[in-house]
Amino acid sequence: MKTLVSVCLSALCLVGFSQTPTNVIIFEKGETASFAPCEPSLAVNPSNPSEMVAGAVLSYVATSTDSGKTWETDYMKSRYGVYGDPCIVADEKGRFYYFHLSDPSGKGWNDPSILDRIVCQRSNGIGKKWNKGFAPSPNGTKDQDKEWVAVHPTLGYLVMTWTEFDTYGASDDSCKSRILMAISKNGKKWSEPYTISETEGNCIDDSKTVEGATPAISPDGNIYVSWSVNGDIKFVQIDMQDWKNKAEQKPSIGPEQTIVNGGANWAFEIPGIGRANGMPITLCNQTNGTIYINWADQRNGENDTDIWMISSKDKGKTWSEKVRVNDDKAGSQQFFTWATIDQSNGNIYTVFYDRRNHSDNSTDVYLATSKDGGKTFVNQKISESPFTVPEGVFFGDYNNISAVNGVIRPIWTSVKDGKLVVMTALVNE
Repeated sequence: MKTLVSVCLSALCLVGFSQTPTNVIIFEKGETASFAPCEPSLAVNPSNPSEMVAGAVLSYVATSTDSGKTWETDYMKSRYGVYGDPCIVADEKGRFYYFHLSDPSGKGWNDPSILDRIVCQRSNGIGKKWNKGFAPSPNGTKDQDKEWVAVHPTLGYLVMTWTEFDTYGASDDSCKSRILMAISKNGKKWSEPYTISETEGNCIDDSKTVEGATPAISPDGNIYVSWSVNGDIKFVQIDMQDWKNKAEQKPSIGPEQTIVNGGANWAFEIPGIGRANGMPITLCNQTNGTIYINWADQRNGENDTDIWMISSKDKGKTWSEKVRVNDDKAGSQQFFTWATIDQSNGNIYTVFYDRRNHSDNSTDVYLATSKDGGKTFVNQKISESPFTVPEGVFFGDYNNISAVNGVIRPIWTSVKDGKLVVMTALVNE
């Protein structure tokens, strides 16, 4: 496809969060695409914030060299196929990694080989050329789904966590799901997958499934992972001190803790959307080691979905009280949250959908910013116009955000002229 997407010139770039930022369309459905773009991911180059790469379901990929003002778009290809759930990260050397699900035969759900592995593709530049794809070893006929990845800030190794299903979608009580983790120094050779969850879930892809694992890495190299099951948020710490130079050595996996009790469901209903999820986002401040968990839930009622955050300053031994991120009055819907930390200053940025300004299903996008370590948040609408999702359209499970040296780039799915598009906003401190 390779088309150059231009900026929607309706506002100046936001400076100091004083006005609505310029919105930019990154992806629109291509003529040969089988899916409309959704479930987007975006990474800003830590060594050059003007460079960034974005992806979306099923195989969309886009690159920008001007801080997101314009984008060149294409489709990802790999020897294992590409079947959505994009996760894009970048390391300190400016290398980008695009993770996705597999479809080896290209037949989708018509072939049981689909989802046989999680695929990693690396680009040594700005994402113009990607390798053919590498992956942890498959596990027989089991299905691998919903991955996320963290990059060690100085050593550069990759930590990937995901859900393994005995059989995706099976309702049999004997079918189980679990959280796996694998580690790589270069995105090519991966460790064996380690099971890091103790509680197993079902295979239906609902709130009783063990799902939504996201990792973070501490300043001393340890790994933190959170996920949800049965309304609880689980958390583990993985000691990596002995692993740093021995990829073949199994890391020390700590006990599974329950850090949020009840309400934090993977799947809940949002009017006009259908299934939404409370996928917990795990973050770690690289200066002081504080851990943050961000999620959405309906503990205040089905008509009052909220965004929350907790933190720990002692490596997950104790946790703060819940902080409500959205600052509106009670009774409106906030959902599909994602958060990041700008490691240059410790600021926390959280992006989510918001209906505080509407009495129907019209939806805006908000950015919440904390400059005091997650104690308080300032909310601002960053979408230029509200949208309503067309009936029966698959809208995805998540959005994303990346922030480097004051360059903040949220990415979300929206609707234009009745069709799904993926957008960003040019937000700069």
